Formats: sequence, structure tokens, C-alpha cells
Amino acid sequence: MRLSELPIPENLRYQLTTAGIIELYPPQIECVQKGLFERENLLIAIPTASGKTLVAEMAMHHHIADGGKCLYIVPLKALASEKYNEFGNKGVKVGISTGDFDRRDDNLGKNDIIVATSEKVDSLLRNNTPWLTNITLLVIDEIHLIDSPDRGPTLEMVIAKMRYKNPFLHIIALSATIGNTQILADWLNAKLITSNWRPVDLHEGVFYGNVIHFKHGERSVKVVSRNYDDLNLCLDTIEEGGQCLVFVSSRKNAEAFAKRAASAIKLKSSALGEFVVRLESIADTELDKTLALCVSNGAAFHHAGLRREARAIVEEGFRKGLIKCISSTPTLAAGLNLPARRVVIRDYLRFSTAEGMQPIPVREYHQMAGRAGRPHLDPYGEAVLIAKDEGMVEDLFDWYINALPEEVHSKLAERSALYTHVLSLIAAGFTQTCGELAAFMERTFYAHEHKKGRLIQRTVNAALAFLAESDMIVEVGEHIGATEFGAVVSRLYIDPRSAEMIVRQLHAHSNYSDLGVLQLVCSTPDMPNLYVRNSDVGVLLRVIEKKGNLLWIDPPEDPDEIETFYRSLKTALLLSDWIDELSDEKICERYSVGPGDIFGMVENVNWLLHASSELARMFKPSLRPSTRELEICMRYGIRRELLPLVKLRGVGRVRARRLYNLGITTPEAILNAGIEEISRFLGRGISEQIFEQLTTKKRTKKTESGDLSDEQQSSLLYFG
Repeated sequence: MRLSELPIPENLRYQLTTAGIIELYPPQIECVQKGLFERENLLIAIPTASGKTLVAEMAMHHHIADGGKCLYIVPLKALASEKYNEFGNKGVKVGISTGDFDRRDDNLGKNDIIVATSEKVDSLLRNNTPWLTNITLLVIDEIHLIDSPDRGPTLEMVIAKMRYKNPFLHIIALSATIGNTQILADWLNAKLITSNWRPVDLHEGVFYGNVIHFKHGERSVKVVSRNYDDLNLCLDTIEEGGQCLVFVSSRKNAEAFAKRAASAIKLKSSALGEFVVRLESIADTELDKTLALCVSNGAAFHHAGLRREARAIVEEGFRKGLIKCISSTPTLAAGLNLPARRVVIRDYLRFSTAEGMQPIPVREYHQMAGRAGRPHLDPYGEAVLIAKDEGMVEDLFDWYINALPEEVHSKLAERSALYTHVLSLIAAGFTQTCGELAAFMERTFYAHEHKKGRLIQRTVNAALAFLAESDMIVEVGEHIGATEFGAVVSRLYIDPRSAEMIVRQLHAHSNYSDLGVLQLVCSTPDMPNLYVRNSDVGVLLRVIEKKGNLLWIDPPEDPDEIETFYRSLKTALLLSDWIDELSDEKICERYSVGPGDIFGMVENVNWLLHASSELARMFKPSLRPSTRELEICMRYGIRRELLPLVKLRGVGRVRARRLYNLGITTPEAILNAGIEEISRFLGRGISEQIFEQLTTKKRTKKTESGDLSDEQQSSLLYFG
């Protein structure tokens, strides 16, 4: 089936043809035949690189041509950015929304395609964003993540809410191969498209004794290292002109392999040197410097501990063929499009806190293996597991290569998930009676799987009891409604249990403490916390002894709860060091984290501090100003003395501290110093931006305030 036969806009046809896409792949043809352009719901479960995104893109453009609007849901912010860039410049307006959870983002409705994470869409639904009712096509990328304990319940509720809000909604769900596609398709009222077809043949095998054992034959690998099979597989691929991804179980393993690979590859090129310079320009920690050193030789590692800028540079270098090998934790397989000639799955056991070392799921193996083979670049792709002994070869074939992927199941019945989603249904007006709530829950995938639904009803009842006791909802007979408190909690997009804990502690404390507030928000269900090592306990006990008067939560008497207490306190201390302006390098060394971890924790806690500030406005106004200041200090990583300076656009923690140490402590002082003096320390370009802001604000204030003296104007500018 040729592109010229399809009912898509000419602009898209031209763009695709220019990119070399003239004919459809077999799974894409099946999608068209099953009603892609007749607005049939489709569940497309086909291998990676088989053209799922193109199917969705053609459907979106077809909708837009008919006056429709499309919402494309992804699981990760990084994937949202990738899709936003991919869909742009094709004759339609594309928007992206992954930010603040209490914003309606009304302006996004001006776009034809909106790309967003499931959490962001859920928050838009809670805030009654008007343009959501205009969505005609909902595309759900990676729908198998409905099985995820973390993200699954939110994705499931978003789908149920969007179908409720838009009864004639067209749905296209994209998935990796899963074991029970039909039941998921039935829930979506969708036609099912499954296929094993790939544009590049995938050869799956197990490596042992310097030989890759495939289903049909063997292949010898040149031995370079007697100790490291993974390195031999990597170098063998590079020698053939290919690239290699190596998946390992931990960050340390990823870094260690990249160092070994870099020492063996020793690739030098001027083009690669440009990437090294970019990495060195943002290298504040030993981890950053190690990455730059590895890349200088053609290898890299990739994990969540790296800052986003560093990960983006590595991805770009790999896509351009300059970086020959990346070692990664499985995060790379969870959505980002980085195919390679050979994928090596070295570690198929992963540590679980509760169960020790456990085999990875078959579905996760398939996600990794699916990265093998670059369309139009590789004649084939290889996915290779490494056996530790000869007897393991057959076992790995049975466990992974020949095994069916696991089934997906709803995780909505988990108490931690339902509390927040029950409140959101009530607060956003989806349900106004207990009967309507029960009826809405019948729309969920959980109810589709469990026809009786007794377990979820018990959890719903427990959620209602908690919400009523916490004054977030009011029940009058059969009718239920959200209180002002409940409505605010739902819009703020935090767990009701977190909100109840925050309000309870705000009531209990009159003496404000930054560390106390940080400890509080780090103790909530919404905040991921650091692990505590045995060596940390002594340090934490000394902190409790010295700063116990600043803490808002005392150590628990129950020994089973002490580890949770220590973890929240350790996380709070890291964040306290961040606003005390410790360098990334010192924080990373002190807490054994990466710069990406710092960013992630700051991003998470910032939202909780914002929520705490809003709740303080309602319940403890006297603590609101301090909490609001803490939120700003956390955003920039500064002490309070720098607050007046960071209000200026372009002035962050480093520039603000430089100015403050020079005695320039306020916007007024910047004006008095003059642009020539400031340029000596910050450079001409940024100084001109700062002075443009200051003079514009000064003129605005003068207009608003009438005939004030220059001194009064400066004071007004400073105090706002």
C-alpha cells in the first residue's frame, strides 16, 4: 500500500515522501484495513521500529483535516519532548504540556496536537481544562504501562475519564507485545493489530564460550578480553561498523563498563571532540567528568543519575554514529528511540529490596531486545544474552527468547492509588453520588478484568471514609461533594494522605523551621526518598541530637518504622544542603547520588513545597510567607539573602552569589553600580538583559505611582 493512496493531507504526504517513506509496512497496512481512517479504535501491539508512531501521526493529521484535535499521551517527560520535536514542522500546530500540575494551560487548546504525560493530563482533567472536551483522537503510547504500580492507575483513570468526557472519542493505543492484548482491546472497544514483523530482522541468541548460540546456527566472536564477555561482544559489533547497547543492572555497572569500553575502543575524531567539549562545559561533578572522558574515546553510560543535558548530548552523539557504545540501566529501553546493531542484555537479574536478586520480566527483555537493528542502516539486529555457564544457554532461551511476555493487569485497587483518584472524581464533578462513583468505577480496566469488583469497592469505601474524616469531602445521604480543602488538594495534584499530614503538622507547629518543613514534605507518600546505608545511621543520629529542636517529626517508637524515618530525614538533609548552596560535587559525594538525582529530588520537593504553601494559606497563614520563600530558595538552590537578586530573569544561584559577595545585594544596588561595573562580573550580554528588565520595571512603577523621587522609585522597585 503506497502513501499516495491514503487520505492524508498533502503537506504530510510531502513531508513523509521527502523522508523516504513511500510504502507502508505490513502492520501499518493492517491498521488502515481495520479502520484507521474510519475512526475505529485500535490497539496496535507490534515490535519496536515497526511504525506505530507513523500510524498515529497519519490518524492525527486525518482528524485535524476534519477539524479535530488530538491528545498524545506518553509516560515520560523525555519522551514527550522527543514526540513534540518529531510531530513539529509538518503543517500543524503542536503543543507540549509536562509542567505545573495546578495550571489549566488554556492556551494549549490553540494547538492541533497536544503531547503530555498521563500525570499532566490527569491534572488538566482535575482543573476542568475546557479544551479537553474538544479532543477527538486520543493516542496512548506505551499503554502496557497500565500494569505499572506507579503510573498504571493514573493512566487507567485518564483513559476512563477521557472516554466519559468525550463519548465519541477515537482511541489509538500503542503497545509493546503483551500476553493478554485481547482483554485490553475489549476494554477499549478496539480492534487488535498484532504482528511479529520488523523492518530489520532480529536475531536473538545467548553468548557462551566465545560463541553466540542462535536458534538456527552459531556465530563466533573474536576474543579481545579474556575476562569480559560483554566487552568482546561490543568490540565485535564496532569492528563490523555497527553500534552497541549494553544493558546492565545498576548505575555503577553502567559506569564501569563504559570505562572499560572506552579504554578498548580509543576512538578519536574532531566531531566527537565537539561533544566532549559540550559535556565538559557542564561538568560539575566527578560523574560528569568521567562521562566526558569516556565519550572522548567513543563510549558512554546513560542513567537517571546524569543531568538531563548530559543524557541529551549522549543520545545525540549516539544517533549521529559518533558514540559507538552506550551502557545503560533499563531506563533507556523504556521509550527513547536509540536503536543499535547489537543489544547486549548482560544482567537479567535485578536486586529487589524485598526479595533479593530476581529475574527481569520477559516484557522488559523484549523492550531491550527491540532496540536491536537500525532501519535503513543495519542489515540485521542482534539481541544477545550472556550465560554464566553452559547449562544456562538453554535456560535463557526458555526464560526469555522463547517465552511469552507477561500479561498486564490493572493496579487500580491499590489503596495508595485510589485515595487520590476517588477524590479527583468527586472534586472534578465526574461523580456526585455514591451510585455514580460506583458506576464510574465500572468503566475502569480493573472492573473489566474483575466483573464482581468487590475488592475495589472495599478500597473505595476506605478512601471515602478517610476523605470524610479528613474534611476533604462531605456526604449527605447518597450525595457526596468536595469541600474547599478537598477541591484544593485535588487541583494541587497531591495524595490526600500527604495533604492531611501537611495540614496536621502545620497546625501542630508555631515555630517555623526550614528543616522541619523539608522533613515533613519528605515524609509524605508523594516524595521518593534516598536509601539509607548502615554508615548513614550514625550521621543521622548526630543530626537528631544537634538539630532535634528544628525537626517537626520525632523518631518513631516502632522499630519497623525507623528506616522510613531515616530515609525521609536523609532526603531532607540533602535538600537542606542544596539551599545552603553546597556544590553539586559535594552533595553527590556526601549522599552518593548523581546530579540527575539532585535535579529529580528538587523537582519533586518543589511541587510539595508549593502545595504546602497553598495549604498554609488556608490553614496557617502565619507560616505561609516562610514556606513560600523556602519554595523559591529550593527552586534556585539559594539562601534567603539571594531572593531579591534571583527575581531577575537570567540571574541564578551562581550569578546571584557572585553579585552578593561583591556587595551588590539588591536590584537597587545593581542600578547604582551601573552597567559597565556589572558587565565586568557577568559579561556584557547578560548585563544588558538585566538592565533592560530593571529600567522597564522602573518606568512601569513610575507610571503606576505618580511623582515619586528617584530614591522612592528604587525602593519601590526593590520591595515590589
